[in-house]
Parts: sequence; structure tokens; C-alpha cells
Amino acid sequence: MLNLSGITVRLGGRTIIDRASAALPPKGRIGLIGRNGAGKSTLVKVIAGMIDPDEGGAEMPRGARLGYVAQEAPAGKTTPFETVLAADIERAALMTEAEELEDPDRLGEIHERLGAIDAYTAPSRASRILVGLGFDEEAQHRSLDSFSGGWRMRVALAALLFSQPDLLLLDEPSNHLDLEAVLWLEDFLKSYPATIVIVSHERDFLNNVVDHILHLERGKLTLYPGGYDSFERQRAERQAQQAAAREKQLAERAKLQDFVARNSARASTAKQAQSRAKALAKMQPIAAVIDDPSLSFGFPDPEQLRPPLITLDHASVGYDGKPILQRINMRIDPDDRIALLGRNGNGKTTLARLLAAQLTPIEGEKAASGKMRVGYFTQYQVEELHSDETPYDHMARLMEGQKPAAVRGQLGRFGFPGEKAMTQVGKLSGGERARLALALITRDAPHMLILDEPTNHLDVDAREALIQALAAYQGAVVIVSHDRHMIEMTADRLVLVDGGTARPFEGNLDDYIAFVLAKEPKAEGSKGGVNRKDARREAAEAREKGNALRKSAKAAEAELAKLNERLSAIDRAMFDPASGAPEFTKLTMTELMKLRGALVKQIEAAEVSWMEASEALEALAA
Repeated sequence: MLNLSGITVRLGGRTIIDRASAALPPKGRIGLIGRNGAGKSTLVKVIAGMIDPDEGGAEMPRGARLGYVAQEAPAGKTTPFETVLAADIERAALMTEAEELEDPDRLGEIHERLGAIDAYTAPSRASRILVGLGFDEEAQHRSLDSFSGGWRMRVALAALLFSQPDLLLLDEPSNHLDLEAVLWLEDFLKSYPATIVIVSHERDFLNNVVDHILHLERGKLTLYPGGYDSFERQRAERQAQQAAAREKQLAERAKLQDFVARNSARASTAKQAQSRAKALAKMQPIAAVIDDPSLSFGFPDPEQLRPPLITLDHASVGYDGKPILQRINMRIDPDDRIALLGRNGNGKTTLARLLAAQLTPIEGEKAASGKMRVGYFTQYQVEELHSDETPYDHMARLMEGQKPAAVRGQLGRFGFPGEKAMTQVGKLSGGERARLALALITRDAPHMLILDEPTNHLDVDAREALIQALAAYQGAVVIVSHDRHMIEMTADRLVLVDGGTARPFEGNLDDYIAFVLAKEPKAEGSKGGVNRKDARREAAEAREKGNALRKSAKAAEAELAKLNERLSAIDRAMFDPASGAPEFTKLTMTELMKLRGALVKQIEAAEVSWMEASEALEALAA
């Protein structure tokens, strides 16, 4: 389907891709991976015909249609639904022609062709794709100008998927998606009937979608069968073989050099020495297996504070006095690792901003340790770095008054040693800029890190380094991410932001994925049925979940009865002290009123728990 032959690309006098070749299998799902700056996006643009290589090229069968999402998001007064429908150019042209046509013969030909390309089901297909990517019925018919850039990029992706090209090129398609949309996209791509080349750094996404990994390293391409885990095993074996061969070669070179040195001067052995010297000159050195020493994250550990760091009590938060989230009850301790789950637009960032003290509660209470420092990472910080300044300039400005060694020390923790700290930000890769932003927000050893999509610009190896650094970090972590591997390795508590509130999600990430998939629409073309084994497993899981929910509802009901009984006792003590319980009649009226107020809040929280458990049981039964 796609043959890459001797591709060389030079940019700014530097060779990015060096005689790279690979033959990709027909209808293969190929994951293109490599370190940040390796040239993956450049190679995709060569395949898409957007960049002319200095040598070689990409060959496709004649007439094959290629699809690629441009960097510019669609805009204007048209709607997402109209934009997606228009992506099928042939259908749009035939529909327009049919409206203006009077020739019955030509009209018959058009309708025959429209039937052949399945044009009449196009509106429902377009709508299903948009729903899968997070656009409800109302959002599908709003103008594009009313959406943010990230949501408009989703429209561009939807249009590309709808057009069904013979070669689908996707460059980090999940960067603008939440976990729910990523799961839908996986399902869609697994049943895609043509060739796909995907640039991605998400381990689970690659494992679930692709059947080959195309690795771009030092300008060269290597094709591995299987998903990312399979690639990692095969690559480790190759590296071990390479390291062993290099050691063997170095030992052989040393023996040859020693022979030449000892025998060149003697006439009897000079000929043999010359022969060995020629063999030495022809010996191609085997490259060492190189690990990037700049690939590092090191979060400074804060001094310990007494728990809790933050408590939210029936807090509401929003903008301009209008709440986005209400009735939030949450406690965060110094050793907590929390992942915020839920679709984009449900309020995850709003909750993160409340925790970071960028927003204050509209109602309810928020209590935070007065000595607590928070490091809050967002994509905006990466975008707002000054391209004409260096990492040192940025850090020195924030660490004003501290010695240059301290500034360089903090930069060194994040892979900016020596001259790298003096490189202009405009010349850094996206991953390096993300590392710099993380270095800046952690300069004062925060007690809590709030990370909103920290992996968007990081390659797989950088993500692993970030996971290891977070594991070693001694403070609390709150993370928003669509990278399942990152969540699984980082978080031990899940909080679902949905339905205008935030509440604990009981279960692990696999349970959440099952929960999402159970209510998401199936991707076009995916198999809707399940086998008996899966059906039995799902039924067992449903029974287990139902039992847990019934226990929760029963416990909440018992708690409510106990709390209401206590409330009645307090009321009797306030209005008829003679009949009140001794534990309350000893208290003053002020103390009783305070106790009653606290009890009312507990009752409200218990009622919410009972209602949620009851609603979940009803939904499960349905």
C-alpha cells in the first residue's frame, strides 16, 4: 500500500531523516513512534505531499485517496455537522448537482452513484462520529466559531474519519481528546477498512489499535510487528545484541591495535601488521546504545505538612457567580494521588483551578493549609513561554535573588544542563518546552502538584520518566490526563467529574473504562455482539456492582436514620429541655445550634450518597 524509499530530509542544514526506507503492509495499522524531535511529523508531511524530500519519496497505488488533518482548525459560521458532511467531496458535489439538474438520465446516474457510495446514510454516520468525539445533538448544530480551538480540531478529525480515505494519516490524534473520546476512537480505528499511519506516544492506544510499529530513530526507520509492548521487547533484544556485538568488536579492535603496535617495526612481521591495520581501517564501528541523558524529571520534595492539605465541604465553583460544579465534598492529604475523570467540558479544569486557589467557592467552604504551596501545570503555560528567551532567563526571573547555581540546579533536574539551559525556547521541541514548564512550577518545592494534561508533548520515554519522578515525589498529586498508562501508574484514587458535581469513583481504571463503554455509542463498523463468555462475565460484573450498590444504599439509609434520630434529640433539647437527652441538655443554646448545623450538613451528604446509589441501581437495572 505504502512504500517509503530512501527518504532524506534536511532542515536548516541538519539531516532530520537519512535515507529512511520501509514497506508498509496493505491495510496495516501502523504506529509511527520516536523521540521528540526525531522527525515523525516531518515524515508524515512527506507522505502527505506537504514537504518535498531532498532524496527518495513515498509511493502509493495510483488513485488511492490520502487523508491528513491539517494543523489549522476549521472555523466560520458553518456547523460541525455541515463540516463533516462536506468532507465527502464526491457526495457533496453529486447532491448539489442533483438539486439543479433537469436531465432525467443524468439524475438517474447520480442517484445510482449516491446509492453505491452509501450517501443516504451519511447524515447518521456523520452524527455518530461527532457523538463519539463528544458532540451532543445541540453542539453538532452550533457554529464552529463558538468552539475553542481544541474542539474545532475534533471537528477536523471527525471530517477526516467520515471521508474514509485509503490511507489515513493521524498525527497525535488524541491530544485534543478526553479519555472517553480516545476509547471511542480506538474502537473506530480497530475496524477501519484501509491503511492507517498514526503518530502517537500513548502506550495503551498503540497496544489496542496498531498491528505494526514503525520506529524512527537517528533518521532511520525500522518496522516491528505487533503493538507497543511487543516493540519494546523486540527492541530490547536488538539493543542487547547490539551491545554484545559492540563489546566483541571493541575487544577485537583492541587486539588488532595491539598487534599492529607491537609488530609494525619488525621486518619479519611488518606485512602481517599492515594487513591487520587495513582490516582495522575497514571495520565499521557498531554504534553504542544511547540513552538520552537529558530525559529527566526531578521534583524537589517539600517539607511535610500535617493533613489535610485541602478540605472542600459542599463547595460550589464556577464563573461570574454561575456554578459549574456543586456539592463537592473532598479531602486531600499529603500522600494522595488523585486522577480527575470525566468528559472535557464537565468541569475537571474548573475543579483543578479551585484546588489551585485560582477560583474561590461560590457556596460552601474550602479549607487549605496556610503553609501549602501548589504547583499547577496547564498547556497554556507551555504556549506562553517566551520563544526569544532561554530556560535560564525564565527560571532566573522566577527565582529572583537566588544564586545562579540554584537556578541551574533546578533546570538540571529537568534535563537542562550546561549549554542546554542557554538555548532559546523557540529552538526547543514541544517535549522540552513541557519539561521547562514543569521545572518552573516546581521551583519552590510545592506540597501539591496539579497536572492538567502534562503528557501532550511528551514521547513515550519522557512519559515513563515523568511517571518515575511522580512515584518518587513526596507531595500530593492531582492529575487530569487521557493517557491511561499515566493514570494507572500514578493515581490510587479516582474522582469522577460529571453531572455538575465531583464524587469518588469506586473501582479502578478498568472499571471506569467498562462504565464508559457501557454508555458510549459503538463506532461505525464495530461488532455489536458479544460472545457467551463475555456475556457471562458482564453479567457477573453487573451482579457484583449491583451488590456493592445495594450495600452502599443500605448503609446510607441506616446512616440517615441514625442522623435524623440525633437531629430529633437535639430539637427536643432546644425546645423542650425537660424531655431532652442528658448529653444535650447540658449544652448552651449556641452550642446546640452549632451542633445542629453540622448535623444538617451530614444529613445532606448522606442523602446525596443514598440518592446516587439508588440512581445507579436503577440505571444498572435498566
